Amino acid sequence: MTAPLPKNLTNADTLVLYGESFASRLLLGTSRYPSPQILENAVTQSNPAMITVSLRRQGSSTTEAHSGFWDLLKKLAVPVLPNTAGCHSPQEVITTAQMAREVFETNWIKLELIGDDYTLQPDTLRLVQTAETLIKDGFKVLPYCTEDLIVCQRLVDVGCQAVMPWAAPIGTGQGPLNPYAMQLLRERLKVPLLVDAGLGLPSHACTVMEWGFDGVLLNTAVALADNPAAMARAFAMAVSAGRSAYLSGAMQAQDSAQASTPLVGTPFWHQS
Repeated sequence: MTAPLPKNLTNADTLVLYGESFASRLLLGTSRYPSPQILENAVTQSNPAMITVSLRRQGSSTTEAHSGFWDLLKKLAVPVLPNTAGCHSPQEVITTAQMAREVFETNWIKLELIGDDYTLQPDTLRLVQTAETLIKDGFKVLPYCTEDLIVCQRLVDVGCQAVMPWAAPIGTGQGPLNPYAMQLLRERLKVPLLVDAGLGLPSHACTVMEWGFDGVLLNTAVALADNPAAMARAFAMAVSAGRSAYLSGAMQAQDSAQASTPLVGTPFWHQS
């Protein structure tokens, strides 16, 4: 029997996206797991706010819609966040999003518009307009983007109530490669920011949460671990720890050593 996951400092500290509250600040992907059972174990151990599913990769035919994978999604009873992974044009994104809305009966969509097949970097030139189109069509859009401040601000300007910048290219596990830009995003944007892509270790997740990010989305780091369920739980604990540290107000770093033991009661000849 495992110990319960740590809770946030206050019950009121919940993740709020588009007016909906979520108890967890971890979102979990569903691809690349060794087996459906291992995926189920990972979800059970981490209790994510949502699980992401790619309609293009899973297929939307009647046969597949009634396959074991879809049955597993229902069994997990975790909100599903469809994504438009694999889409390279705005029209592909819009068509896929509309199909996902029918299949999953949800207006939530994780917007992915890929501009480069090597880095899987988002097509930032067409991302904002695509997000605006989806929002006007009634979708609750969570856009996957880079850490570019201007792009993220434009996404907010067209109605995105949350933004999902990457920490590093998808699947690399390198952790935050541009701390300055990411911390600047957190300082300048007032909407929820969820780190999507590039985290490889629980310490990476803890770090971005300590910076004040509102959540993280993981897939490869969990799915390709030797023990995905244990790794999912480790990430969930790291996210919670990082959030608690952020809310607690960390001490400021000092340039020189500072005595932690008070000098009161210490012989004067030792107080130099």
